Amino acid sequence: MVSSEPKTWTIEAVLRWSTDDFRARGIETPRLDAELLLGHALGCTRIKLFMELKRELGSTELASFKELVRRRRAREPVAYILGVREFYGRPFRVDPRVLVPRPDSETLVEVALERTRHVSMSMFALDLCTGSGCVGTTLARERPTARLLGTDVNDAALVVAQDNALRLGAYNIAFARSDLFDAVSEDSAFDLVTANPPYVSTAEVGDLASEIRLHEPHLALDGGPDGLSMIRRIVADAPRHLRPGGVLALEVGAGQALAVSGFFAAEHFQEIRSTRDLGGIERVVSGVLSPPPL
Repeated sequence: MVSSEPKTWTIEAVLRWSTDDFRARGIETPRLDAELLLGHALGCTRIKLFMELKRELGSTELASFKELVRRRRAREPVAYILGVREFYGRPFRVDPRVLVPRPDSETLVEVALERTRHVSMSMFALDLCTGSGCVGTTLARERPTARLLGTDVNDAALVVAQDNALRLGAYNIAFARSDLFDAVSEDSAFDLVTANPPYVSTAEVGDLASEIRLHEPHLALDGGPDGLSMIRRIVADAPRHLRPGGVLALEVGAGQALAVSGFFAAEHFQEIRSTRDLGGIERVVSGVLSPPPL
């Protein structure tokens, strides 16, 4: 049952009311969502909310907050409502043109950085399916002497990615529209190729949480009948764009690592590894391209 509205709209009462409301509607993190949205509506930090619990909201503040509550009730992701999501310690702007960056994808960044330490000063890297640019831009900021290219088939996503890169000071990454490698020069020889491609099976897209299914771009989610269509293409084409000894690192879905490792082996990658995310899921498959036979 949704709680009734309080008689006096203090910060404390508003937080209690909205938390109860979200919980009754099955929202997973009701208190956190309430605090983030109220802080956004008031233009203050969560810490300041707790310092002013007894302060009564003005009519404009209350109206602003109730509009945010309405959007969250419709299962719009909090990141879209706030317009920002932190990734690898940096604030990335996000909206319905791109997927919301997930902490799981930070594992992809960690693997990419670790496996390319030997070329850290001169790395030339390609980030496919770049979306918001969170992976490519993070790599660019972590490796300021590297050169990076981020590609996506979605022009709207590229606008978001470019904005994030410029705002976060990643001046060593460029972006281009491309269906995977299609627009990438055959003469390119990358030290690293990363991708967080669509990997949800078509049948499972309809079973995703409402926040994802109703609001995030399906183009960035649907990986075909078995969820592996895009991954197969990437692994098959990557050897033509990697230098010998170059690294391919892909984010994959739960239960896909074994099959994807097989794709890597079939394309003569070596040192194939599966890396678990913080939740214990094998989230990233990576490998090193073997030199051509003599």
